[in-house]
Amino acid sequence: MINANKQKLTLDRPTAYQIKVPGHLDERWSDWVENMKIEIDDDEIPITILTCKIDQAALLGLLRRLNSLGLPLISVKWLGKE
Repeated sequence: MINANKQKLTLDRPTAYQIKVPGHLDERWSDWVENMKIEIDDDEIPITILTCKIDQAALLGLLRRLNSLGLPLISVKWLGKE
């Protein structure tokens, strides 16, 4: 039996994701996706961490946009309900 408290991942419902790319993306990126949080981790190399709640179509659009800038992905993590 499926636990009713667990969120089911679907294509059409927004869920939280965290995307990491090398370098610095400026705050204007937060305008592209509503409520996107942008953090910069400068430990060894600068890494931009994008956190947002979007559906799968918007996630693919965001990943395509990052790719068009020539930014390699470090990670894409599903955070679930947030």
